[in-house]
Amino acid sequence: MKAYVYVSLKKSVLDPQGKTIHGALTKIGYKSLHDVRQGKFFEITLNGGITKHEAKAEVERMAREVLTNPVIEEFRFTLED
Repeated sequence: MKAYVYVSLKKSVLDPQGKTIHGALTKIGYKSLHDVRQGKFFEITLNGGITKHEAKAEVERMAREVLTNPVIEEFRFTLED
């Protein structure tokens, strides 16, 4: 089973890297951009033998305790069999 975890800054947190990327894309001709926010992506392969419910709990715990800084970041994840 695989988990795909997406971590991004909370909307209330300024994203200077996203602003820099937005500026660069605009300068090279991408005119339809409104905003760019950057983040992190984790692809996690889980051992077999656990249920989807157990996997969900485990991945959520990993994301909360290790992969994110809960003060400034939020996460979402998906599971794939």
